[in-house]
Amino acid sequence: MGDTFELGGVRIPGEGATLRLSRKDGVFTIWVQDTELMSSEIHKSEDDLAQLVCSKLSHLPEARILIGGLGMGYTLAAALKELGPKGKVVVAELMPAVLEWNKGPLAHLAGRPLDDPRVEVRLQDVALSLQTELAEFDGILLDVDNGPEGLTRDSNNWLYSQEGLASAYTALRPGGILAIWSSTPDKGFGMRLRKAGFDVEEKLVNSSEDGGNERHTIFLAVNRA
Repeated sequence: MGDTFELGGVRIPGEGATLRLSRKDGVFTIWVQDTELMSSEIHKSEDDLAQLVCSKLSHLPEARILIGGLGMGYTLAAALKELGPKGKVVVAELMPAVLEWNKGPLAHLAGRPLDDPRVEVRLQDVALSLQTELAEFDGILLDVDNGPEGLTRDSNNWLYSQEGLASAYTALRPGGILAIWSSTPDKGFGMRLRKAGFDVEEKLVNSSEDGGNERHTIFLAVNRA
């Protein structure tokens, strides 16, 4: 086993925790303190998050997608593969360091999706887009944390609250899809989505290509207006 190289670290705004990027044996990992948040070795469910939504929007030649959380760029790359040449993806990323990591040491992992002209990056909390945009998006993909229970920032919990879900509902166009990645199932969260007016489907997907035992949950919620 090789050495672990620390490639960067930054304080999370409003929190005491540190977000870190490391590399070991060619595998990149982003940590919250000493808890693994994401790894370049396991990203199938992040790909599925985008594919499940964008494949349902294939009839829209100018589909507009909002992604909350850049991560390692895998969800963005998967969305771009599904969208047509006139589609557009807005990425809301709170942490400037994550954007810089994706332009630097992580850029090659997902095939440099930030270079695609269909991409617009906003260095802001995705909550701001949900609160200020009205019927702007055909799809909203949220992968800003470990799911409805915030890990990286307590303020992320707002996204999964009744108020946050109502904001997501109004930010979507009629028939638009809100998709939320979660490390675990959450029956209570599905109920909150339905209370906000969504038609809800829960998908269990493998976390990795090798079909291992670990599975993640993707909530697909359709604006039925």
